[in-house]
Amino acid sequence: MSDSDEAARERMVRTVASRVDDERVLEALESVPRHAFVPPNRRDSAYEDRPLPIGDGQTISAPHMVAIMADRLGLEPDTEVLEIGTGCGYHAAVTAEMVGPEHVYSVEYSADLAEQARDQLAAIGYGDVSVRTGDGREGWPERAPFDAAYFTCATPEFPDAVVEQVRPGGRLLAPIGSRFQSLVEATKREDGDLERTEHGGVRFVEMRGE
Repeated sequence: MSDSDEAARERMVRTVASRVDDERVLEALESVPRHAFVPPNRRDSAYEDRPLPIGDGQTISAPHMVAIMADRLGLEPDTEVLEIGTGCGYHAAVTAEMVGPEHVYSVEYSADLAEQARDQLAAIGYGDVSVRTGDGREGWPERAPFDAAYFTCATPEFPDAVVEQVRPGGRLLAPIGSRFQSLVEATKREDGDLERTEHGGVRFVEMRGE
C-alpha cells in the first residue's frame, strides 16, 4: 500500500463519517484496502465515494453505502453473517473486520466473480471468509442459522429461504424493489414475521438467478 492510497482512504473515511454512528464501521473502512478490490484501470478512483464497475455487469458499492449498511446492521464481534452478492469481496472484507472473517458467509451468482473474490480476500488476510457460487435466493442452508443477513443486490422481496435461515431476533437488510428501490431493514420476530423499517431510496444492481 502506498502513502497516497493510505491518504486517499483516510479522506474517504472522513467523507462518510457523518453518515454513521458506530465508530467501528469507520475503523473497518480504514482497515480494508478498497483499491485491492477494483480493476486495475479503476484504481485511481478506488477511494472516491461512488460505485465502480467490476466486470460481468456488476459494481462495487459506494463506500458510504457500505458504511450505512454496516451501521444499520449493528454488527458485533462473532456475529454470524450471511451476505448475498459477494461481487468483488470488498463489502465482505468490511464485514469481516467487524465480526471476524470466520463468521462471514457470502453467496455469489457468478462463478468467476466468486473465484476472484475468494482469491483477493485470501491475498489480503481475509481467507477465512467463506464464499460459494449459487443463487442468493437460496441463502446458505448448511451454514444456518445466521444472526444477520444483508443483500448487496436488489431483490423484489426478502427471499423466504434467507428469512428462514436468520435466527429469531436477527436482522436483515436489503434494497427492496426493481426500478425503484428502498433500503429496508427488518428484524425477525419469534413468530417468523418481519418488523420492517425503510431507510430511503437506493440504486443497486438487481439480483441474478432463477
